[in-house]
Amino acid sequence: MVECVVKNWQGEEIGTATLELRVAKEENAPHIVHRAIVRHLANARQGTASSKTRAEVRGGGRKPWRQKGTGRARAGSIRSPLWRGGGVTFGPKQRDYSLKMNRKERRLALRTAFFGRAEDTIVVENFADQLQQPKTKELVSALTRWGATNKGKVLLVLTEISENVYLSARNVCNLKLTKADALNVYDVMSADKIVTTSDALAKLQEVYSD
Repeated sequence: MVECVVKNWQGEEIGTATLELRVAKEENAPHIVHRAIVRHLANARQGTASSKTRAEVRGGGRKPWRQKGTGRARAGSIRSPLWRGGGVTFGPKQRDYSLKMNRKERRLALRTAFFGRAEDTIVVENFADQLQQPKTKELVSALTRWGATNKGKVLLVLTEISENVYLSARNVCNLKLTKADALNVYDVMSADKIVTTSDALAKLQEVYSD
């Protein structure tokens, strides 16, 4: 269990919030988090790269010249991999890169990763009502007051993403906006700072408690 300081819109400390998650054992934690990250990156691959073999390239059915007597190297097809316009030897083919991981393992990896980033997590009160209209400058100023500098990657976790917050955040460099019930291990581990509202922190513990 970790006690997190809660800050308001002005960056002042107004209370505390508790982060309590069931995580993996210390000796297993790096392994399960690594597996989850590898799975996430592998599943993001499209696997659509494809090249044609000599059997798939159009043309080349006729032997270009006779076998002997021309003084040239023997050739059976103009679509040989040695020829320009020929097939590709050992080229890529469409494939599925996705990896499987049990649901309980995935959730355990996410809880472990998030709990391990407790020192880099900043908890703030809900600030949606502070942005009466889309204003990127105000959101950036708030992030600075909270201690989430714009020099590194920032992950902003909310329960619901209002239109004003979305429009204010979409043009901020290195800021990613996500909902508490849509977290993934890669985003948690790649962010330098994690900013979450107290409501989102409670929602996260509710959704990923088992």
